[in-house]
Amino acid sequence: MSGDREAALRGRTILVGVCGGIAAYKCAGVVSALRQAEADVHVIMTEAAQRFVTPLTFEALSGNPVHTDMFAAASTWNIAHIGLVRKAELMVVLNATATTLAKLAHGMADNLLTACVLASRVPVLVAPAMNTQMWQAAPTQANIRMLQERGVHFVEPGAGFLACGEVGEGRLADEDDILAAIGHLLTRARRMSGQRVLVTAGPTREYLDPARFLSNPATGRMGIALAQEAAARGASVTLVCGPTELAVPPSVACVRVTTAREMHAAVMEHLPGCTLFIGAAAVADFRPVRRSDTKVKKSAAARTIELEPNPDIIAEVSLHRPAGCFVVGFAAESGDLEAHAREKLAAKNLDCIVANRIEPEGGAFGSRDNAVVILWGREGREEVARAPKARVAAAILDRIARLRGSA
Repeated sequence: MSGDREAALRGRTILVGVCGGIAAYKCAGVVSALRQAEADVHVIMTEAAQRFVTPLTFEALSGNPVHTDMFAAASTWNIAHIGLVRKAELMVVLNATATTLAKLAHGMADNLLTACVLASRVPVLVAPAMNTQMWQAAPTQANIRMLQERGVHFVEPGAGFLACGEVGEGRLADEDDILAAIGHLLTRARRMSGQRVLVTAGPTREYLDPARFLSNPATGRMGIALAQEAAARGASVTLVCGPTELAVPPSVACVRVTTAREMHAAVMEHLPGCTLFIGAAAVADFRPVRRSDTKVKKSAAARTIELEPNPDIIAEVSLHRPAGCFVVGFAAESGDLEAHAREKLAAKNLDCIVANRIEPEGGAFGSRDNAVVILWGREGREEVARAPKARVAAAILDRIARLRGSA
């Protein structure tokens, strides 16, 4: 194990779940390596896992009691699935079976392991292991995508000879790959420590009357993913969010707004002291000059709606940014994507801009996935291929870190 990885693991508290499958015996090596790196390892075993390896094995390797029963009495913690996750900095689910993936994806908490994942507020890493046909099955792949969208990390299984006698994908990833992923996530958890991040997300609504408003199809998913990723990297994050049905992670402070002027006021209030601003919201450029306090009847409705401009939030942030604050904008375009984005980058004096398309087919609005181009300076450019927005958010923050020289 490399010195950097050992340093990342030393003294860190890791909760390891072991599932029921022949690969359970390989998990013993992972737990042993973690303890040798001086990590504090606590193991949870499902009932099925205990049919392959005894709890005594993992108790000897981890140096801690092994947890198997959500209802067992103990003096060291109160409610198992709450007490265990509170002390952990990372949760790892090893040799995850198709059944466990399905339970995690759908929030089922019928054993100690799945209950701990559901109650966890720390990063979760999953290393699946199963028969090739089960791995490739549509429900399994759908469950994986669902978990990835929520920010769960995966170590892809390897390919080779399987216990069932077949050859194909589904082998538990190599021990070194799993340890590398664990080290990466633990390092990531402190990467933005001490930073104050302000993110905007979602649409705004500009009401004509109590029943009608001007808006756009933005869901807020991209901005929320950015806020969640920054918080997972140790930053103190405030999210100013327009109307959305999506849940905001509990690790993020959220300010709910409706109109562009409300978003502008909230952003300027929380901007002082920020080290990074990301304007991912799809803010309405215009609002009606007049708003009726009562619903306008069809017979009385005017054929023309007079509009006036809303505040340009990103331009004002750039102009009034605190010393050392890095300002990132978003450009949602349907025409010449990069040309329009570069115009905005220069005109508003941004440090970088994230450009994405909004066409109905494959566009960013309303989609769980996104493909973006990050632009900076005169010629700086990085293309991020289409992926779940959580993964795109990680790529954006990685680029920002490199631009700031803090990668």
